[in-house]
Amino acid sequence: MLLPVKTFAVPVVPQFRSGSSQTSSSSESVINETITSYQYRTGFSYSASGHNIESADTNKYINPTATTLTEQTVGGVNFSWTAPNLEAVPRWTITTPGSAFSLQETLITPGLDTVTTITRTINTSTTVETTTTFGQ
Repeated sequence: MLLPVKTFAVPVVPQFRSGSSQTSSSSESVINETITSYQYRTGFSYSASGHNIESADTNKYINPTATTLTEQTVGGVNFSWTAPNLEAVPRWTITTPGSAFSLQETLITPGLDTVTTITRTINTSTTVETTTTFGQ
């Protein structure tokens, strides 16, 4: 028959009184970013100016009739707009025939107005240094 052997534990005692530890870690990141912005004009602008002219409409109406059009998709964005009926743009007559006259009409229609694209790169660098001092 075997008898167990008796064992004794001996404590481990550090052989130093003080010390220090230093660690350092670094990281770098690069972010490439593109921002695209779409500006839409959703209405229209009509203006007329001149002299020796008047509206030929019986009610002297000077604005075109608005017509809502269907949707459009640009860059994944859906939008709809209000545009004038070009058949209903005002007609003009000369007030005093034979005299000088002027007429200037401006029509700015709805739709995609501007596209702005910004591209940038962001570089980030981080370093962390740690010093630990210990004693007994």
